[in-house]
Amino acid sequence: MSDLCELLGIRHPILLGAFGGLSSVALTAAVSESGGLGAYGLYGYDGARIRSTAAALRAATSAPFALNIWLPTGDEVEPGPQHTVFAQALEPFYEAVGVEIPARPERYLPSLDEQLEAIWDASPAMLSVVYGVPSADLVDEAHRRGIRVIGTATTVAEAVALEAGGADAVIASGAEAAGHRVSFLRPAADSLVGTFALVPQVADAVSIPVIAAGGVADRRGVAAAFALGAAGVQVGTAFLAARESAANDAHRTAIRSTAADESVLTRAMSGRLARGARNRTVRAIEASGTIAPFPMQNWLTGRFRAAAGEQNLGELQSLWLGQGAPLARRDTASEVFAELVAGLGSSADH
Repeated sequence: MSDLCELLGIRHPILLGAFGGLSSVALTAAVSESGGLGAYGLYGYDGARIRSTAAALRAATSAPFALNIWLPTGDEVEPGPQHTVFAQALEPFYEAVGVEIPARPERYLPSLDEQLEAIWDASPAMLSVVYGVPSADLVDEAHRRGIRVIGTATTVAEAVALEAGGADAVIASGAEAAGHRVSFLRPAADSLVGTFALVPQVADAVSIPVIAAGGVADRRGVAAAFALGAAGVQVGTAFLAARESAANDAHRTAIRSTAADESVLTRAMSGRLARGARNRTVRAIEASGTIAPFPMQNWLTGRFRAAAGEQNLGELQSLWLGQGAPLARRDTASEVFAELVAGLGSSADH
C-alpha cells in the first residue's frame, strides 16, 4: 500500500472532515498548518464562491488542502410547482426565526461543471468527492493538473468501484460518522456498516490507501484505525466542536451533550439520510410526514437554518454530529490534532 503522507504531501495521516455548510477557512488552514490535510466542503457553492474561498485558503496556508464536492446522483429534483407546497409546510419554522417563506429559486444547486471549472482554477492539492465514482474525464483532468482524487465509500463494493474508477485513496465512512450517509450503490439505509467492520474489509479489498472515518475522535480511535488496516483517519465531529469551525455555541453544546445512542439518522433536514441530534425541528418534521425530496428539502430548511444559526437557536439548526460526539472534549483545532497525533505511535512517520 502506498504511503498516504507521501501521496498527499502531508506530515501526519490525519484528515479533516469536509463539512457542507460548516467548513471554515480558519479550521481548514489550522489542520493543514499542523501537518494534516485540511478540507473544505463546497456543497452549494457556485463558481464565484469557490474561487473566493480558495483564495482565502491560499492566503491562510501554503500547505496542501482538499476541496470537497457532492457528485450528482441523477435523482435530484429541480424547482417546480411542488416547491410552494413543501415550503408552506415549513412555515412555522420560518416564522420562528423571522424570515419569509422563500419563493421558488431558478435552481437549488450549481451545476457540477460550474463547480469543477472553478476547482480547476483553484488547483487544490486534493479533490475529494462523495455520492459516487467520479467520471473518467474528471479523474483524468484532475491528474493532468496534479490534483489527487479521494473517493468516499460506505461499503466494500463502493470502495472497489472507486479504486476501479481511478481514485487515489478511499475514505471508508462507517455508520457512526456525522452528517450525510454518502452511499451510492445501494440506498443509504441498506449500507450502514460500522467503522470497525468496514475498514479492515475495505483494506483487504483495495490496494489504494484507506482512510478510516466514523467514531474517530481521540488517540484511541486513531490507534484502532491503524490496527484495522487504515493508512489514515478522517475526523469530523471532534474538529467541528473546536472554536475554529463554523459551528455556533448551540451546535458545540449539542456535540458535547448528545450521547452516542441519542444521535439519529434522519431525512428531515435535507431529504437524504444524515446523522445528527434529534432536536425539536427534526422531531416535528419527522412527525409531519412531509419531507421534500433532495435537494429541495435541504434548500428549504436551509433558509431557516441559516437564520437560526445566526441567532444561536440550536433547536432550529441541523446539528450534525457522530456517535463519537461525547469524545469531542478539546477546544481548539491544535489541541484536537495533538490528541490524534498521540494515537499514531509507531505510525507517526507514515
